[in-house]
Amino acid sequence: MKAAFDRYIGIDYSGAETCDSSLKGLRVYMAEHSSEPREVAPPPSLRRYWTRKTIAEWLVEKVSETSFTTVGIDHGFSFPLQYFEKYDLPRDWPSFLDDFQKHWPTDEKNTYVDFVREGECGNGSARCGDSRWRRITEVRAGAKSVFHFDVPGSVAKSTHAGIPWLRFLRMRAEDRIHLWPFDGWIVPPGKSAVGSFLRHPPKWWKKR
Repeated sequence: MKAAFDRYIGIDYSGAETCDSSLKGLRVYMAEHSSEPREVAPPPSLRRYWTRKTIAEWLVEKVSETSFTTVGIDHGFSFPLQYFEKYDLPRDWPSFLDDFQKHWPTDEKNTYVDFVREGECGNGSARCGDSRWRRITEVRAGAKSVFHFDVPGSVAKSTHAGIPWLRFLRMRAEDRIHLWPFDGWIVPPGKSAVGSFLRHPPKWWKKR
């Protein structure tokens, strides 16, 4: 049986710096049916490491090619239901992306997550969460909340830095990608898939 995808990409999205910051913690790995997984170096430039912007632009290029690709990124793609209830937001993911980027414009130059948290830019105070709020996936996996900042193993900063770039991908390559599961549980033929994955295995997996 033919595989659904030709290429597999995994992205370690560690770090909280701005879109143009060169980050050692940003790592990209890729595998194809005919090759072993390998780390992908950033495009040639004066920067030694990947930036969030170059990763997003590179992904747009990859999903625009003829090879169908599945991409896993290790940050949250959305927020717990309590967030939507508190701010009376529609349960509509594209609208969530627009609303979040408006308040947390971490895809703009010189916009650190902490700058927004401290009120130096954006309007994070109007769209903040509670560290006790967890998505169903976090509850079942025993993971920390996407609002649990400044603790080891947290994905709060990478999530707040990364969500606006999902909006970027959607705007630049909407006809080529399926953001799973928010665009639907089934990936249509002819589209590449982008989804979130856990960097660490859940507690129940460690017992196996």
